[in-house]
Amino acid sequence: MIFVSHQLPVNVPGEPHLTQQNVWDGLVLKANNALPFVPSMTFCEVTQRYGDTVFDRDIDFRGQRFTERITLEQPHRVTFTRIAGPVLGTIANEIEGPENDLKLRFSFALVIQGIEGGSAAEQEYANSMTGDYLKAVAATLNAMRRLAESASAPASTPAPAAQNVATPIAASTAGAAQNAVPE
Repeated sequence: MIFVSHQLPVNVPGEPHLTQQNVWDGLVLKANNALPFVPSMTFCEVTQRYGDTVFDRDIDFRGQRFTERITLEQPHRVTFTRIAGPVLGTIANEIEGPENDLKLRFSFALVIQGIEGGSAAEQEYANSMTGDYLKAVAATLNAMRRLAESASAPASTPAPAAQNVATPIAASTAGAAQNAVPE
């Protein structure tokens, strides 16, 4: 089993200030459409809603298809439970700390189908996957900062036009997609 946990400060000098609510709103957007937030993801579609706080989505990550059950635990945690695909387990995005010292933690515990736990093959996969997840942490915070920046822009500043947008969520994240950290 692969275990990784990484925490980054939410607010850094020279970047737009984010509140706990800004971060929560960003995590909810990411849960519904991760493409602007996760550079290694190429497909994300909500497939089933079980209520306001639990839903399933299909994703393509690193060229593989997965189904995840998302649980929103407002105001501090989003849990992604992989229920189908070649790598199963749990990923958590957690807001930690007081308002004046917010942190965003990404943790995962995953099992790779067909790979022996503790093997060299598992370690090789873990090393490459960890790099993708660390990029996702940075890209998520950058996308949230761009969203906060555009929300606080003067009314006379035109917002970037979203084209070919299928859902309101995609429209709200379209501008953030342009600012995701490249791989």
